Amino acid sequence: MALPPNFLDELRARTPIRALIGRSVKLARSGRETKGCCPFHGEKTPSFYVYDDHFHCFGCGEHGDVITFVMKTTGASFMEAVENLAGEAGLEVPKASPQAAQAEARRADIAEVLEAAKKLYQIWLFEPQGKAALDYLRGRGLSDETIRKFGIGWSGEGRSVLAAGLRGQGIKPEQLVEAGLMKQGDHGPVDMFFSRVMFPITDRRGGMISFGGRIMGDGQPKYVNGPETAVFSKRRALYGLNFARDAVRKGTALIVVEGYMDVIALAQAGFGGAVAPLGTALTEEHLDEIWRLSPEPVICFDGDSAGRRAALKTVDIALAALAPDKSLKFLSLPEKEDPDSLVRREGAGAFKVRLESAKPISAALYDMLADGQARMTPEARAGFRQRLIEVSGRIPDKGLASEYRAMLLDRFFAERRNGKGGKAVKPSAFAPAAGPVDAQDSNLRRARLLLATLLRYPALVPDVEETFARVALPQPEAKVREALSAFVAGAKHLDTESLFTHLSQLGLAKEAKLIEAVAAKDHLFDTDASPSQIAQTWWSWYILMDFSIDMLRAQRDEHEQFWKAHQDDSAAWTRLVKYNELLRQAMSGEYGAPDT
Repeated sequence: MALPPNFLDELRARTPIRALIGRSVKLARSGRETKGCCPFHGEKTPSFYVYDDHFHCFGCGEHGDVITFVMKTTGASFMEAVENLAGEAGLEVPKASPQAAQAEARRADIAEVLEAAKKLYQIWLFEPQGKAALDYLRGRGLSDETIRKFGIGWSGEGRSVLAAGLRGQGIKPEQLVEAGLMKQGDHGPVDMFFSRVMFPITDRRGGMISFGGRIMGDGQPKYVNGPETAVFSKRRALYGLNFARDAVRKGTALIVVEGYMDVIALAQAGFGGAVAPLGTALTEEHLDEIWRLSPEPVICFDGDSAGRRAALKTVDIALAALAPDKSLKFLSLPEKEDPDSLVRREGAGAFKVRLESAKPISAALYDMLADGQARMTPEARAGFRQRLIEVSGRIPDKGLASEYRAMLLDRFFAERRNGKGGKAVKPSAFAPAAGPVDAQDSNLRRARLLLATLLRYPALVPDVEETFARVALPQPEAKVREALSAFVAGAKHLDTESLFTHLSQLGLAKEAKLIEAVAAKDHLFDTDASPSQIAQTWWSWYILMDFSIDMLRAQRDEHEQFWKAHQDDSAAWTRLVKYNELLRQAMSGEYGAPDT
C-alpha cells in the first residue's frame, strides 16, 4: 500500500543512518562524513561513505537511505523494512483505506484456513491412513525431522474429507473454495486434493499461501498446485523461499531448482538456500525476488531436454534485467539427473564440488545459444553471429552489453579460426591466428601481453589492478588474473617466485607459463628495464586497445566525482591527474604512463 510522504520523512528523520549502518559496518570519521568498507562488494580500501541522510559507495555505486539499506542487507521488502524501522523508532505505520483493510482481512482469513488445513494434513500423514505416503517420503531419503520442518502432510483419499475434518473449527466449505482447497463439483464443493502427499507453500515470511500435491500411484498429473487466489500467484511464489531467505543471509548459496523434492533434499543435505518455481518457468517476478536475496543465484535445473529449455528461457528473461549487481550462474547436471537424485547418489560433498563449478551466465550463454545450431555454411555463421550481437544488445546496461558482445564475438571468431563451425566446441585460448588479424584478435593478444607483464612483474599490479579488472579475458586467463589479484592482496613480498608458488598451489602454474610463452611471441621483455619503464610499456599496450578510451573516460569521471566530494584528499587528486593524462594520451595516440 502507498504510505504518506510525511510519514516516510518522519521515519527517516527518527532513524540515525550512521547508527543503523554502524551495526554491521565499521565506520570511521572522514572530514564531515564517515566511511567504511562497502557491505555490498568486497574491498579492502574504504569507498563506502555515509552522509547525514544517505549512503553512497564510490566503488560499486550502491546508494540509498535507511529504508534502502535495510532492504538491501536483509532481503526485506519495502513494507517489511518500513515496519521494522517504525517499530524501532516508536512510530505506528498508517492504517490502510477501508477497501485495503477489507482485502487484507480476506487474505488473513484465507491464510488461517490454509494453516488449519496444513496442521490436519500433517496429523493424517502420521496416522495409519498416511502410512503409504510416509513410507514414500522416507523411501526418498527424508528424515522425520525434515518432513516436519517442511510441514509435509497427507490429503486423505475422500472427495470431501477436508471439509469434514475442519468442520469442528467452524471452517465452511465456501472458505475452503476461496482458499483453493476445494472446487465446485456437480453436486457441491469437493476437495481439490485427494490421495496426494501435500507440500505447504508459504510466502517469504512463512505465511501459508497454498499447497502443492503429489499423487500416490500412477495417476496424472503427478504434481498439482493450488489455483490462483487472493494470496497465491504462481508467477510470484517460490517454494522454500522462507527457509532459503534465512540461509542465504548466513552465507549459503541461493540455488534455483525445479521441484519441491529438489528443494527439500538439498536442504536436508545442508544446502538450505534452495527454492523452486511452482509448475512454471522462472518469471520476471521470480528473478526480482531471488535477486533481492543474492546478486548471483545458481540456476540448477534437471539434466534433460526440458531442463535445458527451462534454463535457456531463464536466460532469455534475465538478459533484459542483467546489471553489474544482477547476474546468474548455471550448474549443468548429468543427463536424467536432478538435484534430489544427485545428492542422494553422490552425497553432499560431491554436490558441493559441482556447485562450486557453476558457470557464470557469461560463460554458459554461448553454449546455450550454440546448442543444436549448425554453423557450417557462411550464411549459417553470419546468422549465428548476428544472433550473438542481438542477444548482447538486449542487456540494458550499455557497459555490460558491450562486455557481453565482446566476449561472445571473441568466442565466435576463435571457433572460426580453428575451423570449428559445427557443434559448439570450447576453443583453445591460445590458438594461433590464421590469415589476416582482426581487431578482436589484436585486443586479445594485447590483453595477454598485459597479463604476462603482471605475471613477470607482480609489484606493478596495485597500480593497474582497477584498470586491468575491466579488460575482458577468456578462460583460463581470467582465472589466472583472479589468482594474481588474490596473491597481491595477501602477499608480503610481490615477487615472481612467490607468485608462481601460489599459482602452483592452485594448479594454475602451467596455464601461467603458457600465457607467458604465447606473449613472448609478440614481445621480448628487457631484463634491465626499470619499474617505471615496465609500467610505461604496460600502459602503452593498454591505450592501444580499441575500447580503452571509453573505459578511461569512465574511470576519469568516477575519480573526478570522488575528488569533488573529498577535495582535501591528496591521493584522490593524484589519481584524477593520472587518469586525465592517460585519457589525453589515448585520445591523441601517444604512448606511455603518466608520472605518479
